Amino acid sequence: MLLALLCLLASAAGGAAASPPPNARPCAPSHPASAYPFCDASLSVPARARALVSLLTLDEKIAQLSNTAGGVPRLGIPPYQWWSESLHGLADNGPGVNFSSGPVRAATAFPQVILSTAAFNRSLWRAVAEAVATEALGMHNAGQAGLTYWAPNINIFRDPRWGRGQETSGEDPAVAAAYSLEYVKGFQGEEGEEGRIRLSACCKHYTAYDMEKWEGFTRYTFNAKVNAQDLEDTYQPPFKTCIQEARASCLMCAYNQVNGVPMCAHKDLLQKTRDEWGFQGYITSDCDAVAIIHENQTYTKSDEDSVAIVLKAGMDLNCGSFLVRHTKSAIEKGKIQEQDIDRALFNLFSVQLRLGIFDKPKNDQLGPNNVCTKEHRELAAEAVRQGAVLLKNDNNFLPLKRNEVKHVAIIGPSADDAYAMGGDYTGVPCNPITFHQGIQPYVAQTTFAAGCKDVSCNSTYLFGEAIEAAKVADTVIVVAGLNLTEEREDLDRVSLLLPGNQMGLIHTIASVTKKPLVLVLLGGGPVDVSFAKRDPRIASILWLGYPGEVGGQVLPEILFGEYNPGGKLAMTWYPESFTAIPMTDMNMRADPSRGYPGRTYRFYIGDVVYGFGYGLSYSKYSYSILSAPKKISVSHTSVPNIISRKPAYTRKDGLYFVKTEDIASCEALMFSVRIAVSNHGEMDGSHAVLLFSRLESSVPGFPIKQLVGFERVRTTAGSATNVEITVDPCKHMSAANSEGKRILLLGAHVLTVGDEEFELLIET
Repeated sequence: MLLALLCLLASAAGGAAASPPPNARPCAPSHPASAYPFCDASLSVPARARALVSLLTLDEKIAQLSNTAGGVPRLGIPPYQWWSESLHGLADNGPGVNFSSGPVRAATAFPQVILSTAAFNRSLWRAVAEAVATEALGMHNAGQAGLTYWAPNINIFRDPRWGRGQETSGEDPAVAAAYSLEYVKGFQGEEGEEGRIRLSACCKHYTAYDMEKWEGFTRYTFNAKVNAQDLEDTYQPPFKTCIQEARASCLMCAYNQVNGVPMCAHKDLLQKTRDEWGFQGYITSDCDAVAIIHENQTYTKSDEDSVAIVLKAGMDLNCGSFLVRHTKSAIEKGKIQEQDIDRALFNLFSVQLRLGIFDKPKNDQLGPNNVCTKEHRELAAEAVRQGAVLLKNDNNFLPLKRNEVKHVAIIGPSADDAYAMGGDYTGVPCNPITFHQGIQPYVAQTTFAAGCKDVSCNSTYLFGEAIEAAKVADTVIVVAGLNLTEEREDLDRVSLLLPGNQMGLIHTIASVTKKPLVLVLLGGGPVDVSFAKRDPRIASILWLGYPGEVGGQVLPEILFGEYNPGGKLAMTWYPESFTAIPMTDMNMRADPSRGYPGRTYRFYIGDVVYGFGYGLSYSKYSYSILSAPKKISVSHTSVPNIISRKPAYTRKDGLYFVKTEDIASCEALMFSVRIAVSNHGEMDGSHAVLLFSRLESSVPGFPIKQLVGFERVRTTAGSATNVEITVDPCKHMSAANSEGKRILLLGAHVLTVGDEEFELLIET
C-alpha cells in the first residue's frame, strides 16, 4: 500500500505552484486585489485571516483543505503547494521542491539527522538548519520551492529496527527536544512582529509513531498502546519543546492510532497542543492519513464521518485529496458545519500571512547563487566530522600515517557509491564524493573491490576479487552496513546483523590482510557487530551514518588524523537477541516478570553492543566536576515560596517526591555544573561532553540514568578546558509516575560525567 506515493502523484498532477511569483502576490501594491481587507497591513494577522475566510465561497474554502491548495482567481489568490521537504537539505520527496526545471538543479545534502545528532552540538544543529533555510529561500525565489516544509522528524528512535530512525535525533527525549528547538529556530528564523517568520517548520509525526511494517502490522493501521507514564516522559517531550519553546508553525498528525484513536482524530492530544502548549499554527495530516481512518482502520462508518472527526478534532490540512472530495458531502449530510472549515482556514491563512505569502517578499535578495555554496559544503563536512563516532581503535591503530601508507584497498559495494551516503529524504546533491574518490589524493595507489554486488550481499561470487585486492594492499578499509534497500520509510529491518554475507566478507578479508583492517559502518540503525568488536584482526571501527555528499571528503580526513573524532552515539546498539522483542510493544520500562528488558538506555536492562553516549577519540579524556551544588533545598531558596504551599508527597514505599506542577518556579531550581575536561593525548580535539544523573539507589519505574545536559567542547592536547552545563531539575531530573504526572524524587541524586561522580541532595 503506497499511500504516500499515490498522494505525491496526485499532488504533482494537481499543478499547484510551490509559491506565487512576486508579481502574482495579491497584496503587492500594484495588484488589483490589494484593496481587499485581508491585504490591509494595518490590521493584525488574525484580523486579516478572518477577513480572507469571510470572502470565500464554500467551494473555494474546500479547495484550500488539500496540500495542493486551489487558487481563488477573483481575489488574486494563486494556487499553493504546502508540501516541501527539508529534513537534512532540500529534498524532492514532496511536490513543493522541484529540481527538474529551473536554474537550481541540486542542493547541499547535509548528513542524515542521526549522524549530525551524534555531534551533540546545538550551535551546529542550528547552523545547518539556517543553511538549509537559506537554500530553501533561494529556490523559492527561483520558483522551485515553497515556504512551508515538513521537517523535522522528532519521533523517538524507540526500536533499533525502525527504518526511519535514521531521520530522528535518537532515542533520548531530551536530545530530541533540544534538536527540535535548534532546527525550528534556525529554519523559521527569529519571530518578527505578529509572529512573522521566513519559513515554516513542522514537528512530525505526532505522536508515538516509530514503526513502518513488522509481522503483519503497518504504520497505517497500527494502534500504539501507550501508557500515561511513557507518553509523558518519552513520547511527548520533543513535541512539547518543538511547539512551546521553538514555536513551530506546523504540526503533523501521524498515521497510527494511540490507544485506539487515530492521531488525526485524537481531539484530546491535538487540542492539548493549543490549550496547554500554546500552539499557533496549522495541523496537517500525514499523506492520506485521513482516508485510511475509514478505508483501512474502519474507525468511522463513512468517509463523511472521517471528515467530521478530523476537522472537529482540530486538524486543518489534509495531505491528499480526501477532504476536497468528501467535505461538501459531509456538510450536506449534516456531519459538519461551515464554521468547522472556517476554523481550519483561519489557521492556514494565519501561517501564510505570517510568511508574507500574499505580500511583497522580504527575502527576495536570495536566489540560485545561495544554493550549493562553498560555505554550506564546508558546514556539511563539519557536521560529518563532529558526528563521526569511533567505536574501536585497538593499539591506537588510527590515525594512519600518510608516509607509511602507500596502497589502500577499499572494499564494499558502498565504498564507490555516492547514493549510499544520502539516507532517507535526500534530494539531488551538489557534488557528491565517494569514499573511493576521497581516499585517492591521500595515497599513491588505491584499489576498489565491491566484494558484494550490493548491500544486500546475497552471494559470495565477488569475494575473490576483494581477497586479491586485500592481499596486495598495505592498508585495507572495508565499508559495510546499511543503505535504503535495508532501512527507509515504509521498510523496517528484521535483523540487527549486517545484511546477507557482509559478515562473511569482513571475516574473509580480515584473514588475508597484512595487518588488521579498518571497518567503516554506514546506516542509521544500530547493527550487531559484536564479532568485529572482539576480533583482533579488525583494528578500528568507525561509524559514519549517512554522511551526505561530503562523506568521501571527510573519511580520509579522519583516517589520516586531520580531524580527531569525538562524536557520541545517540542510540543504543543492541545485540541481535533484541529482535525477539515485538516492535509493537510501546512500553519503555523493563518488566522482568514477562521477560521484557525495556527500551533505550534510560530503562533497558539487557546487554548492549555499544551504549548510548559511547564514542572514542584519538585522545584520552578525563573529567573533573569543579563546581556544582551539593544540595538543592526546594523550600529554602533565594526565591521565596518556590514551592506551592503543598506538602511533599510520600510514595507507598517511603520515597518522598514533589510534583513538578506544584513547584512555583522551576527556573529558580536550575543550577550550573562546571567541568574541567582534560585532554591527555597528543592531538587537539573537539568532543561531546555528556552529563547524566541517576538516583543513588535504583527505584522501580524510574530511569536507570538520564541525560541532564551536554556541550561540545574543543580541547588542546595536554591541557584542560572548562565547560559549564546548565541543569533544569524539573525538566531533566524528573520522571513521570504511573498517572503520567512529572515528579521530582527527593533525596540523593548522582551527577556523572565519564568516570567522575558528584552527589547532589534534593530536599524540601
